[in-house]
Amino acid sequence: MQLDKFTDYALRVLVILAVRAPERLPTSAIAKIYDLSEHHLSKVATALVRGGFVTSERGRSGGLLLSRSADQINIGDVVRSLKSDDPVVECFGSGSSCCIVPACGLRTPLQQAQDAFFAALDAYSLADVTQQHSALAALLTPQDPLAPARPD
Repeated sequence: MQLDKFTDYALRVLVILAVRAPERLPTSAIAKIYDLSEHHLSKVATALVRGGFVTSERGRSGGLLLSRSADQINIGDVVRSLKSDDPVVECFGSGSSCCIVPACGLRTPLQQAQDAFFAALDAYSLADVTQQHSALAALLTPQDPLAPARPD
């Protein structure tokens, strides 16, 4: 199973919010750090707020903040929330146009693969995937434009 960019960006937002907690981060700052479109990231933030993973406050000191502690945010729940309308294959969704659905033997193994994918994600919280807190914090700190570039 492949995650789309929207889900990838959502996970990145959660990572930076976990690392920088309890700091509120504006979407514009997150977009700049990850070098992503602020417009697209705003849509991602809206989905995370709707899913209950993030809170958003407007205004001068506003920004995004985790809605609960990182150990209470399950990665499987996040991905399910964002991909709920995106089945692995067409026949898992409503309105399948595939003519072999009544006799197809692929549905069972594909369903098992999808279940295994989510089971693996369910085993991790946001706290689990941000254990390298110091290393992540160093990578997610805006760089001084006058500082020398980091070696790759």
